[in-house]
Amino acid sequence: MKISILTSIALGFLLVSCGNDNENEINKTDESTIELQSNTEQETIEKEPVVEFQNKGHELVYAMVQKVGNYSKMLDKKDVVYTYTYEKPDGKKDISIEKYVFDEQFSYGSYEQNGNTFPQLKGTIEQGFDGDEFWMKLDGQVLADEKMLKMVAFRRPTNFYWFAMLPKLLDPSVNYEHLGEKTIDAKEYDVVKTSFTSPDNKPTDIYQLYINKETGLVDQFLFTVADFGKMDTPNLMKLEYEDVDGILLPTKRKYKKSTWDAAVENDDNWILATWSDIKFNNNLSKEDFKK
Repeated sequence: MKISILTSIALGFLLVSCGNDNENEINKTDESTIELQSNTEQETIEKEPVVEFQNKGHELVYAMVQKVGNYSKMLDKKDVVYTYTYEKPDGKKDISIEKYVFDEQFSYGSYEQNGNTFPQLKGTIEQGFDGDEFWMKLDGQVLADEKMLKMVAFRRPTNFYWFAMLPKLLDPSVNYEHLGEKTIDAKEYDVVKTSFTSPDNKPTDIYQLYINKETGLVDQFLFTVADFGKMDTPNLMKLEYEDVDGILLPTKRKYKKSTWDAAVENDDNWILATWSDIKFNNNLSKEDFKK
């Protein structure tokens, strides 16, 4: 009987000892796993690119883009289809269905109304850029008019750029200058001038951004249109935002001529531009942009 009791006690100690050894091994394994995960996370953090800012203006624009959503977020959406309504103070209106592919910057527009875009034409106007050429159709027939195609070559990339403008203010060709601070209608702004490096030294558009110090967003900006030689007198654009699938888009915009101090004569006669029915990820391909 004594032998049995001693044997049981010995076996008990042996099992406890084995259990402790196993638990120690498990703990060591857990610690190793945690350490490995920690090292991996540390490596991931270390591999994130460090942004070298040109100056304070660059830093302010970078912070703003992080709020609205950077261009990588747009690239993740692949493409977009939306309705673009453009109305002048005289009531003349364009309504087009716009389609873009973000990576290749393909652009297409089909006009349901064209009160401002080739108003002399009657019928359905289509414009496109497939990465190789600009083209235009009227009721399905290809048009070869050089003046019209020149306008298409301006309109297609312009409409694309307006849609993607805020994220693309971090493109490598952009230059930044912090012009100081300004208070407008009791709101405080950082004012940042952006311009673009031109390979042939031609004049480029200028955007003077008014970044709301409280929200970090661009409430308004001044812009010029270099393609039409309108560099002396800017336009003032005011923005209202909408969150669409995690990206803040200025879906309501209005603009008119201004001074470089962002002053306008009155609150009338604005040109209105709105984006509606915005849908990302439509599985568009290059074939959708060919004439």
